[in-house]
Amino acid sequence: MGRLLVPGDASGPVLALKEPLSFWGGVDPATGRIVDAHHPQAGEVVSGKVLVLPGTRGSCTGSGVLLDLALNGRAPAALVFRDAEDVATTGALVAAELFGIALPVVRLEASAFETVRRARHARIGDGVLEADGHRIALGSCNAEALSLTPEERAMLDGAEGPAAAFAMRVLVAIAAVQGATRLVPVTRAHIDGCIHAAPAFLRFAEAMAGMGARVRVPTTTNAISVDRENWRAQGVAEAVGAPAARLADAYVEMGARPSFTCAPYLLDDPPGPGDVLAWGESNAVIYANSVLGARTAKLPDFIDLCAAVTGRVPLAGMYADAAREPQVTVAVEFPEEADDAVWPLLGWLIGRLAPDRVPRVTGLEGAAPSPDDLKALCAAFGTTSAAPMLQLGPGPASGPTIRLDRAALRDGWDRLGAGPEAVDLVAIGSPHASLPELRALARGLGDRRCVIDTLVTVGRDVARAAQEEGVMAALTGAGVRVVPDLCWCSLSEPVFPPQARTVLTTSGKYAHYGPGLHGRQVRLGSLDTCVEAAVTGRGPTGLPRWLA
Repeated sequence: MGRLLVPGDASGPVLALKEPLSFWGGVDPATGRIVDAHHPQAGEVVSGKVLVLPGTRGSCTGSGVLLDLALNGRAPAALVFRDAEDVATTGALVAAELFGIALPVVRLEASAFETVRRARHARIGDGVLEADGHRIALGSCNAEALSLTPEERAMLDGAEGPAAAFAMRVLVAIAAVQGATRLVPVTRAHIDGCIHAAPAFLRFAEAMAGMGARVRVPTTTNAISVDRENWRAQGVAEAVGAPAARLADAYVEMGARPSFTCAPYLLDDPPGPGDVLAWGESNAVIYANSVLGARTAKLPDFIDLCAAVTGRVPLAGMYADAAREPQVTVAVEFPEEADDAVWPLLGWLIGRLAPDRVPRVTGLEGAAPSPDDLKALCAAFGTTSAAPMLQLGPGPASGPTIRLDRAALRDGWDRLGAGPEAVDLVAIGSPHASLPELRALARGLGDRRCVIDTLVTVGRDVARAAQEEGVMAALTGAGVRVVPDLCWCSLSEPVFPPQARTVLTTSGKYAHYGPGLHGRQVRLGSLDTCVEAAVTGRGPTGLPRWLA
């Protein structure tokens, strides 16, 4: 009937969620309150509850948010899932393994899940989950089914130091949760957990660095929470900037490359078809699987470092052929003459239609999306779906077909793109802007100047290329602020203009997460409408022409 994924005893009132939840951007780690403005139970508090939910979605950073909730005493009493789930489970595993905090995690079959979902109170203990008088037996995960090589066994036994041993323990535990029978080597890693979203991220990284952790495969780093070289000059408070910089330093100390970008596929040496990766950062994972043809699971924060330190991941999920097969078809009625805003809108809506399944997306064959269009599509898809990839284009029949027509597009626009005409801030670069996007922004502005705050976040490699090409001078001359290293989802005041109340963005990802992260109204627009807003202070009204 069920399995106990992470051991522990717990009891408490049941809080049953109607939809999956991203802990990062969805739960305030300081209060335990659901802050995702798009979640039907926004405002509920998860602390002390037996949290019953189908699964998680969205960001890999949710593992760290759950760990922080555990460390500050605001975690749920227990987590009860119906679907396969790795992100929150990893946070609970690290809480137990590194900090000795028990936060039980259970996965139930559908009928048992429905029983618990309707209950008022639940208790977990002695291999049983009790919910309003119903008793559900819980089996344990079988780590003995995992076959380790002599090298892997030596790491687990401590031959390469305590950090590698810890990393192998976590990988073995998550492999048992996933039902994997062996580990496989990876060629490179990308660390998502270097964003200082909560104090737990720094505590974990410095604990690993203190144990002597070193990465054993080429490893890049995600966007961090500050511009590493300039945060003091930008007026960032010491209490915010210092721990964020220490977190970045810890990963560099462990041998990771200071790339500091949430779009590692924009670097000079992107992976290719068949490459086996250990990547965190949801948008990068989806892009790697869907566009580049590489293979990576959506590794939760902390698992990404464990994989980089050991050079191994469990052979499960996106690393296996079966999981990559689409299970549903989304047939898109693609609007003629659509501008670039259609891609994040489509990604957000497709994720809602396939929240836990890999979709095959048809109807885009004549659209000729650019790499930046696909970047926007993948990032927005990752905010509403837990699936680590989508299949683009025609192929064999893939489960039921769901039609995404113009009416659905209009409804999605009403939720993401509607807002007041007056705009205080233009936000570009979630994920990080590419060099072609910076060129397009400079061309759009021409000889005009911004009359409102216009801010672009980029990776430092793209910033360097834009500087050498003269694009950076054109943008800064027009009044655009281009900030490296950090991304919109980790921006804090005063880099985020404190007076801004209404934001226009090209990013479906930020339009989804921004209201919960920054408490502002964030609306979606095209690059052209963002340019016009930058020079007039006015955003578009009503539906875009291609939806009207």
